[in-house]
Amino acid sequence: MSRYKIIIDDNFHFTDEKQRYEWKSFLTVEEAIAECKRIVDSDLIGFLKPGITAAELYDMYETFGDDPFIVAVDPNDQAAHFSAWDYAKERSSVLTSPDKVTRPTEAPKSGLGFIILGAKR
Repeated sequence: MSRYKIIIDDNFHFTDEKQRYEWKSFLTVEEAIAECKRIVDSDLIGFLKPGITAAELYDMYETFGDDPFIVAVDPNDQAAHFSAWDYAKERSSVLTSPDKVTRPTEAPKSGLGFIILGAKR
């Protein structure tokens, strides 16, 4: 039985709960958080373009990105603390950092992997 479900709000329709939808469910909070990160990373990578700043990338996310959050199916389960906006702000800085050798072209297909951005020179 799934214990955590991901609900996604659309930042473009920020206050419109009719645009909200249920995404997937997971057995553990760690799996749910990994999937939320994958969703945000996918949006950010889609918004990347040469020369974009971290602030511009984050602004694109705030305006057009998906805002996933986690709900415990059973209120007695561990609370899931994940802020898509905080994560997007952090990742915007990482993805636009000038010291990265390579940038990813797409997010991982599974929330169980990691994005490796390359090494510093």
